[in-house]
Amino acid sequence: MKKIGLVGGTGWVSSQEYYKIINESVNKKQGGLTFPEIILYSVNYGDIYACNQQNDREGVYSIVKKASETVCNAGADFIALCANTLHFTYEQLKTEIDVPIVHIADATAAAIKSKGIKKVGLLGTRETMELDFYKTRLAERDIEVIIPAKADREFIHASIMNELLKEVFLPETKSGFLEIMNKLAKEGAEGMILGCTEIPLLISQDDSEQPLFSTLELHAKAIAEFAITNE
Repeated sequence: MKKIGLVGGTGWVSSQEYYKIINESVNKKQGGLTFPEIILYSVNYGDIYACNQQNDREGVYSIVKKASETVCNAGADFIALCANTLHFTYEQLKTEIDVPIVHIADATAAAIKSKGIKKVGLLGTRETMELDFYKTRLAERDIEVIIPAKADREFIHASIMNELLKEVFLPETKSGFLEIMNKLAKEGAEGMILGCTEIPLLISQDDSEQPLFSTLELHAKAIAEFAITNE
């Protein structure tokens, strides 16, 4: 089994769920008391937030690269970035480290394709919704992505930064997310990508009649599968 390297802390609330799901998934497949070796680098999200406030993409990349190199040097056979937004670094990062990276959008796209869905709504941080790195990855797989209106994007982003990353889950915030999801459904979205790994801790499939794609669960299970099957 390959040794897993996780770049987490983005935020810690979902990173602990990654650890749990990966261990459960591997054990379900392998049985007994078999669990994966995992190296977790938990970054200080405050440093990333400060860079984002200055639109300093290079600063964020430097943090991600350092964390990735650290887990690689500790013996990781492959890595995963435990956040959707951090995948804007993927194209550059894959050329500067020597191990594979399990991409969160690939796991998400596979799940969407399995449902025969061609148009989805995307909820996430401002960067994930507004930059092209995520939507382009899905478009390459013939999946059309639509995002909320600007005011709704601001609500989602503020909720993630001020509440979800601090493990605060408020009923009124949940209602706001569901209202935004309904708007996207009226615009033709056949399903919703919960494209911040904290959102699935606020919204579950029980809250929606539409298919919801939890990037947290999908990515964590893809990481476990990669560790087991790609020897």
